[in-house]
Amino acid sequence: MTWASIFSDTNMVGFVLLFFRFGALFMATPIFSHKNIPITVKAAVAFFFTVVFYPSMPVLQIEINTASIVVAILSELFFGLAVGIILLLSYNVITFAGGIISFMMGFSMASAIDPQSGVSMPIISQFLSLMGLMVLLAIDMHHWMLLYIDKSLSAVPLGGFLMSENLFHYIIQAASNMYIVGFMIAFPIIALSWLADIIFGMLMKTMPQFNLLVIGFPIKIMVSFTVLIATFASSMLILKTQMLDAFNYLEMLF
Repeated sequence: MTWASIFSDTNMVGFVLLFFRFGALFMATPIFSHKNIPITVKAAVAFFFTVVFYPSMPVLQIEINTASIVVAILSELFFGLAVGIILLLSYNVITFAGGIISFMMGFSMASAIDPQSGVSMPIISQFLSLMGLMVLLAIDMHHWMLLYIDKSLSAVPLGGFLMSENLFHYIIQAASNMYIVGFMIAFPIIALSWLADIIFGMLMKTMPQFNLLVIGFPIKIMVSFTVLIATFASSMLILKTQMLDAFNYLEMLF
């Protein structure tokens, strides 16, 4: 193989499209899209994996002209965006549940900047989000992502991804599922908080001297933390199941 064949127009365009596929996925998917990772580092990692996966890249099937290259780059960006949305909707069940839990515990005003999304988020949501990232790393989700990209090279030609109607239907279903599953995760704390409110209301009726702010709220927070600790493992297991289901659905993009 000569240097002229290596740096031919087809190979160079294929390299650029492969770089955009890695870059789009790293910018949109959990773990890789973490806001604390600088853009330059993400670009460098995307370039490294582009070089690594370049020998397994299939023959480019698009015409080499400006219009087709621009369309192919947009196709790769949409591919990364679609994969990222599917995974993020499954991952956000835990942050949505954390928001509900924070509200029931009275911590909704106690917020901080979430390093994953870069937006202000209740403390409980941020805690569950960080623990969720650790679970994803523990189950080697970053390795799954690289294996998925390797499989996608043969199943989805570079520049050949098209948004389908089934994809939009699944995104709508995943968005509604995020709220349902998030509510299920937070339901034990919701139920006990409502029960505590009923008990405190009965106590205030029978004992008017009962100070809800001094005694009731600390008890409610303590009970909520106890339930959160008791259900923490189950919450992480639900998150793992949701991410596994999301990866199974990613095959629909093929």
